[in-house]
Amino acid sequence: MENVGKLFGVGVGPGDPELITVKAVRVIKEADIIFTAASTKNTYSLAVEIASPYISSDASIEKLFFPMSKDVKEVESAWIKNASQIAQVLKQGKKAVFLTLGDPTTYSTFGYILKKMKCVMPDANIETIPGITSFHAASARLNRILVEGEESLLVTSGAFGGDRIRHVGSVENVAIVKAYKNIEDINKALKETGLDNRCVAVSKCGRENEQIIENIDALEKRTPDYWTLILASK
Repeated sequence: MENVGKLFGVGVGPGDPELITVKAVRVIKEADIIFTAASTKNTYSLAVEIASPYISSDASIEKLFFPMSKDVKEVESAWIKNASQIAQVLKQGKKAVFLTLGDPTTYSTFGYILKKMKCVMPDANIETIPGITSFHAASARLNRILVEGEESLLVTSGAFGGDRIRHVGSVENVAIVKAYKNIEDINKALKETGLDNRCVAVSKCGRENEQIIENIDALEKRTPDYWTLILASK
């Protein structure tokens, strides 16, 4: 199978095109085809926008649709379909890149692709290229140390509220990504666990319209923004 191509899962970082690694830039420039995730409700891809300075004019861009649904069969079917589409490209001997925001192994759609590729094309040549996460970018933007000494750090999603935060135990620092829809419950959980002492939210980090919100209660009065994260410490 010498003619088989290769798939790269590439993290493009949190939003600033200058925060893409040198290796990721090289791979993007060399790609025959660029894959990116899109929802059935929104075809726009921030990942493509971030990587656009490095995408060759000869490369084609394909959007893979991932339904925002609770129907397990519908979702599984979409994942298999997308992985099969990528497999067909690899069988043509092409170099494919799947772009993802932040890091490909951290709350990333690429994780689903990786799992399904093992089903549809077990011998596929795949390489994952790490990217800078949103919480690392936010801590750098704030000149704030995420963790030091013997401290621990919990990275969790706030998409379904603050229950994960309520079980942090002895964890001193928390990074909450996807802090948008259930912010009221997230705020409540932070206060219950004493993590509201040093708490700050960052929206659209490193991008135009970036906002730093030091009063997290104010988040409850804002229109929910998917690109919001919270850093909190005891």
